Amino acid sequence: MASALLNSGSLWFKLAAVSGCTAVGMGAYGSHGFKPQDPYYLEVFRRANHYHLLHSLLLAIAPSTRRPWLVGGLTLVGMTLFSGSCYTVALQQERTWAKLAPFGGMTLMAAWLALAF
Repeated sequence: MASALLNSGSLWFKLAAVSGCTAVGMGAYGSHGFKPQDPYYLEVFRRANHYHLLHSLLLAIAPSTRRPWLVGGLTLVGMTLFSGSCYTVALQQERTWAKLAPFGGMTLMAAWLALAF
């Protein structure tokens, strides 16, 4: 059963579904519940959410690429580093984790380039 999950690509579909659902939920929270004192943190939250939702779609197409594990893996790591660090910065209203975002952005760029090869 585990090998069928790994070989069929359904793992990436499931991760994409959970990620997309989480992105929509975070977006709702950002629009209706998140009220930071400094508007900078709301912008950081929105940027995290935008990239989170957009890259959930890249995860969903990973199984249809030539290298699903490369595309999916880079996308997952990039989303975690970029969106995860931005969400953390926004929610904690503290910039310590911001230094991870560029690494996540570069990893997301690599995920998109992996589509070409």
